[in-house]
Amino acid sequence: MLRILHDTKYDFIRHWKKAAILTIAWIIIGLGFLAFHGVNYSIEFTGGTLVQLQFKHPPHVDDIRAVVDQAGFPNSEITKFGSDTEYTVRAQPHAGVATAAGDSAANIIQAALKSRYDGDVSFGRSEFVGPRVGAELRYKAAIAVLISFVVTLIYLAVRFQWRFGLAAVIATAHDVLTTLAFMAMLRLEVSLTVVAAILTVIGYSLNDTIIIFDRVRENLKKQRRESLRDVLNRSINETLPRSVLTHATTLAATLALLFFAGEVIRPFAWIMAFGIFTGTFSSIYVAGALLLWIERKWPRATSVEGKGEARAMAEERRRSRAEGAVVSR
Repeated sequence: MLRILHDTKYDFIRHWKKAAILTIAWIIIGLGFLAFHGVNYSIEFTGGTLVQLQFKHPPHVDDIRAVVDQAGFPNSEITKFGSDTEYTVRAQPHAGVATAAGDSAANIIQAALKSRYDGDVSFGRSEFVGPRVGAELRYKAAIAVLISFVVTLIYLAVRFQWRFGLAAVIATAHDVLTTLAFMAMLRLEVSLTVVAAILTVIGYSLNDTIIIFDRVRENLKKQRRESLRDVLNRSINETLPRSVLTHATTLAATLALLFFAGEVIRPFAWIMAFGIFTGTFSSIYVAGALLLWIERKWPRATSVEGKGEARAMAEERRRSRAEGAVVSR
């Protein structure tokens, strides 16, 4: 059987302050990008028409924009879609466009581009989403994320004590914020596929946190003379081999999607690849540090059933007082 990182004794909790500074800086930078550029919603959320173009020779973006503007769709978004010969046109609904019977916005745009580029352009997929449908999808996507948090909270409240559950939920919220910051930095388009990726990251990170907290709970019940900090470090080290193997295999599959699956699935792969890193980071440095802080802030009462937890908390308080005395000197 393959055994890696067996019986390690890394002090992960020791670096929680550096990790906190790093993740807060990351979120602030991402929110700055988001405030400056805004959310890059896909046509599924904004409504409008999308046409995918394939040219034989690389065109000038300004020429494409001029043709689309003349067709009656000003301020359309022209973006490169993979290579230098592939582009997408996103045109917002424009009430002033006179259309013949049965003509759609996509047909008008395609006819204008055929007239300009003749046989040098071919067309791939075309989509149309009405503004009302786009707004409804945006609303339902937000509801889906909120429901996932509520269900997560209920599950953790049942499986763990509230201290564990609160730490896990905050760590999961951290993953959402860091992922949104990542999306803002890369200007990834927010589509239904991206929402599915965010929900997948939430579940993936939460699973990793639950595995570590399960081991913490088991180690607390052993009633060893250890502080809660030592129990957390030991639990993370004991689950480290499983975490490394799981994350490595998941990342390999995600990278395969990222490099070989094409442009449509690439935003999903980007978010999943980042989610593996931020999920691992939060399970170790965010959830563990938060649990330690919560236990110090609201220490549990000593009970027959919780001798291990009480002993760990007492040891933690003794350790905190000793560290405070050293600092005051």
